[in-house]
Amino acid sequence: MITPKVLVLILSYNGKRWLEGCLPTVLAMDYPNFETVVIDNGSSDDTQTLLRNTFPTVSVVTLQPNRGYAGGFNAGLGYAAEHGAEFFLIMNNDTEIDRHALTALVVLASTRERAGFVTGKVYFHDRRDTFQSVGKKEDRITWVGSHIGYEEKDTGQYDETAERIFVDDIYTLVSRKMYDEIGGYDPQFYLHCEEFDWQLRAKKAGWKIYYTPSAKLWHHGSVTTGGVGSAINNYFLERSRITAIAKHGDAIRLIRYLLWSTGQSLYRLAGAIFHLNPYTFKPRLARLLGIFGGTLWIIHRQPARAVPKLIQNLS
Repeated sequence: MITPKVLVLILSYNGKRWLEGCLPTVLAMDYPNFETVVIDNGSSDDTQTLLRNTFPTVSVVTLQPNRGYAGGFNAGLGYAAEHGAEFFLIMNNDTEIDRHALTALVVLASTRERAGFVTGKVYFHDRRDTFQSVGKKEDRITWVGSHIGYEEKDTGQYDETAERIFVDDIYTLVSRKMYDEIGGYDPQFYLHCEEFDWQLRAKKAGWKIYYTPSAKLWHHGSVTTGGVGSAINNYFLERSRITAIAKHGDAIRLIRYLLWSTGQSLYRLAGAIFHLNPYTFKPRLARLLGIFGGTLWIIHRQPARAVPKLIQNLS
């Protein structure tokens, strides 16, 4: 078996507790030719001490200040390219990976022409046999749609290798050749939709996205940004989705999404006000502000470089 060099890239922001669970599973993988890199994205906890004392074989890319998701991973991708990697495995830090996963990903990537991204099964961390994702669907309004397999128990229904339209980048093996051709993440995206944008650019250049059932990973989910329904998540999901649709879609697709999302946001915000529920009011207001932020991006084309103070307060 040919074993091209892989650099495993794990982005972390104040993620000491998650790295304690993630790194032992990464280091135990059976693939014979990989190195592990933690991108410490402006952390203020004891991440560096943990890595130095407990995981001395793990390399560290230290960033100050925090560069966001896209900027953080781009620093790691640049580091990996400089160190001769033929593939990059992008991973979230709140995960645990199966020991055979990297081997399965590399085998598929090496045997499919123009394989730009390869991923596998993603399960809920606390429900070891239940899927979070085995890929993503296409949607008429949001373009990138819901997760394939979400909340389904694994009974073998997704045990065929397949090409996918989109995938989440909770963990994804990325081709160095593709990276050299089209670059990495677009730094316009501080959080969310950066993989959507990257995959659209890759597909336009003729690269493909694959799924293998032989790779498995368990994921907590959105722990760095406060959970799936947090104000930070809601704000950036809207802002970034509008940015991606404006970059790659036509005017009809963009207007259709803006009308739909604004209507949904106003309806849900009104519901929170009617029920006097501060726990839902704040994230729903953040979503509406994200639509406003995305619309402004269409005008000024300036990337977000931090979480806005108002969104921090809502969080």
